[in-house]
Amino acid sequence: MGKDSYRVVAIDGPAASGKSSVARELARRLRFVYVNSGAIYRAITWHILRKGINPGDTVRVTQAVESARIACHLENNESRIFVDNVDPTNYLREDRVNEGVSRISSIRRIREIVVNKMRHYARSHDLVIEGRDIGSVVFPETPHKFYVDASPEVRLQRRLAQGQRDEIVARDYADSSRLASPLIITRDAHVIDTSDLTIGEVVDEIIGQLKLKGLAL
Repeated sequence: MGKDSYRVVAIDGPAASGKSSVARELARRLRFVYVNSGAIYRAITWHILRKGINPGDTVRVTQAVESARIACHLENNESRIFVDNVDPTNYLREDRVNEGVSRISSIRRIREIVVNKMRHYARSHDLVIEGRDIGSVVFPETPHKFYVDASPEVRLQRRLAQGQRDEIVARDYADSSRLASPLIITRDAHVIDTSDLTIGEVVDEIIGQLKLKGLAL
C-alpha cells in the first residue's frame, strides 16, 4: 500500500466496559480498520464447540485450532473472522460461547496464534484494535494505548441490556488471573471511566489524547 509503517490504537478493558462500541466509532472517525480481538477468540470457541471438543481439553483444542484456517476479511473497514471458510458471526454471543471463551482464550498456544494474526493485520492497515492484552502483549510498542473501564454495576446493566448473561465478576477474575496474557493496565495507558460518559464523549477524549501525542489525524 506504499507505507513504511502502520499506526495502531490499542483499546483494552474488561467485559462490558464499552470498549467495542468505542473502538468501532473511533475507527470510523479515524478511518482506520476496526479489529475486535474478542471476536477472534469467540470464533475459535464456536469452532471448537461445533466440533464437539471439550474447551477444557487443551491438547485437542490446540490441535484443532492449529489445523483450522482462520482468515480475516474486511467489510466496511471492519474485520470479519472466518474459520474453515465459515462465518460464525451470528453465533458469537451464544450462551455456550460465552461460557467457553474464557477457557479457550486462556490457552497459551491459542493466544500465540491470535496474536500473530493481529500483528499480521498491522502490516497492511492502520488499526483500532480492542481486547484485553492489546497494549500489554500484542502491540506493546504502540504509543497509543487506552484502557476503558466502568463500574461493575454499570457493566452488568450493559450486559443485561444486550441480552447477555455473562457473570461479570467471574469473567473479570478469569481475565485478570490467567497465566497467559492477563488483563492489566499498562503504565503508559490512558485510563477512561466510561460509567457516566456517552460513546461520543469517550471517543472525543481519545482523539484529544491522540492529538496531544502527535498522531496525524
